Amino acid sequence: MAQTIIEKIAQRFAIPGSLAPGETARAGSYIRIRPRHVMTHDNTGAVIPKFRNIGARGVADPRQPVFAIDHDIQNTSPENLAKYEKIERFAKEQGIDFYPPGRGIGHQVMIEEGYVTPGSFVVASDSHSNMYGALNALGTPVVRTDAAAIWAAGETWWQVPPQVKVRLDGALSPGATGKDVIIVLCGAFNNDEVLNCAVEFRGEGVASLTMEQRMTIANMSTEWGALAAIFPFDEVLKEYLYRRADFYAARSNAPGDNGTPPYTREDVDRWYEERILADDDAFYEKELALDLSTVAPHVSGPDSVKIATPLPEIEEKRVKVDKAYLLSCVNGRLEDMAAAAEVLKGRRVADGVELYVAAVSSEVEGRAREEGYWEILMQAGAIPLPPGCGPCIGLGKGTLEPGEVGISATNRNFKGRMGSRDARVYLAGPAVVAASAVRGYIAGTVQVETKTVRTRIVVHPKPPRPATRVEIREGFPERIEGRALFLPRHNLDTDGIYGKDYTYRDGMTPEEMGRVAMMNYDPEFQDTAREGDIIVGGKNFGTGSSREQAATALAHRGIRMVIAASFSQTYARNAFNNGFIVIACPGLVDDFFERFASGASRKLTIPGPMLAVDFTRSVIACENNTYPFDPLGGVPQDLVVAGGLENLVRRMIAVD
Repeated sequence: MAQTIIEKIAQRFAIPGSLAPGETARAGSYIRIRPRHVMTHDNTGAVIPKFRNIGARGVADPRQPVFAIDHDIQNTSPENLAKYEKIERFAKEQGIDFYPPGRGIGHQVMIEEGYVTPGSFVVASDSHSNMYGALNALGTPVVRTDAAAIWAAGETWWQVPPQVKVRLDGALSPGATGKDVIIVLCGAFNNDEVLNCAVEFRGEGVASLTMEQRMTIANMSTEWGALAAIFPFDEVLKEYLYRRADFYAARSNAPGDNGTPPYTREDVDRWYEERILADDDAFYEKELALDLSTVAPHVSGPDSVKIATPLPEIEEKRVKVDKAYLLSCVNGRLEDMAAAAEVLKGRRVADGVELYVAAVSSEVEGRAREEGYWEILMQAGAIPLPPGCGPCIGLGKGTLEPGEVGISATNRNFKGRMGSRDARVYLAGPAVVAASAVRGYIAGTVQVETKTVRTRIVVHPKPPRPATRVEIREGFPERIEGRALFLPRHNLDTDGIYGKDYTYRDGMTPEEMGRVAMMNYDPEFQDTAREGDIIVGGKNFGTGSSREQAATALAHRGIRMVIAASFSQTYARNAFNNGFIVIACPGLVDDFFERFASGASRKLTIPGPMLAVDFTRSVIACENNTYPFDPLGGVPQDLVVAGGLENLVRRMIAVD
């Protein structure tokens, strides 16, 4: 069957036997994967006890994990330094590559050090793993349990997401940047068009984008809602890889460095000849298009990436700024430093404004110093920070205080993300951030023409799956019946499912966890729910924080499974990783919303009819109707039967 680029890469890295004979990886398929690399950062400290709890005697493949410390590197407290020391000691014990604080943000380090290559499958325990797609790699986030499983057994599991093609036409006009492209995409397609999907960028406009612009777009596709985003292997990427290969060769020949280059020009030529292309008749659930020539500088926000305003419109409002930020894994590279330096040369940051600058890596900072960009920024009054995440994640120096306004070249402006929830955050490209710091309000440096952004969208009906009987593993039920418990809410977040007041109480028993499930969403839930109920939720169920208790607490309450129109990928991973069944069935959910959510009832938890879930035929029966869902094959069944990923890995590595 025809496949997209991402489906082909997924198949390439699938463990033999995880797909049925003759089956190809496509949207909805559950597969076991052996990724080329898995990156963890400060959260390595939380993965280590998970790994040890599995009982592995050592890391399965020490070349597979990569540790890069980047999040809280300004924190020099004894506790944080001890954590970093513990991570480094573990890396040395296991022979794992370790990059200390100050080397750079993990995603950039993964690219700079050659771990990410075209056609590879690289994961990280961080949501901005999408950035690897700029290099034609399949980059996607995993949760900490997955990272521990990969350390112990070299593998984890993945469900191939729906595929979306994004065609880029034309070329950017002067002044427009890659950041403007992704801001416009987030604002123009702001109704979850790519939520939990894999995005493939195509079209003649791709060739006009630099590698740094592609990294920005792929990185911030996370905020757009995508699980992965990939660019083609074209001449632009090939030339970039040649330059990196030359850099590695020069570094390896330097005195005192006996390292082997990650790859050579010959490797690049071979990869290019063997590059993966999508089949002409590959299926995409949606096809979006954007004319790059209509993209002008835009500003995102406040406090939402779904609000994109042309720069001239917001400039007229003279929105005062208190702090400006040029940093992060989306915009902290050399082109970004150059753009800001061009604006700031011979100017000073306005009184009352603080401009914080951090390169994405030590390599980028070194090059910015060599080119003179860094000195220009410092002479203008910028405040330097070490290469790392810092205020982007609300850590260290420069976070926002109540009532302040920030203009930032980072990727997220969620309320409270960069400091106080009572602050406001706007996102923009580096030149706009620099100009705003100089003027004291959100502004650019040149007159910008407001353009009507040209976009289009085509939605393709999902072809019906052939009727096949699913083989059921021993110990997995062929059928589950239960009363529907309808929660008429889209984007029900994990705070609603399991409140923050309990998240960090380590002493909670399973029974206590079950008794507080859903209380933050509906105080009446506990009185309404019965043992054996099946929750039916809306779109993007389990969005928000990655807390695993949002899945386990429902199981402890006696809920048999959750059926929703769609799930946050992190929630779905946490659910199956803890042996809890979740099923996406938009047809059933649409009918429930029509029947139960449009009436006079305003209840948050609505008892519904009986459901019968047939796993052999992959259908749900409700009264006189049946609704199909993607088959739960051997991979999710094994997780459920084992009681979760950690138990499954213990069996795989034969740990008693």
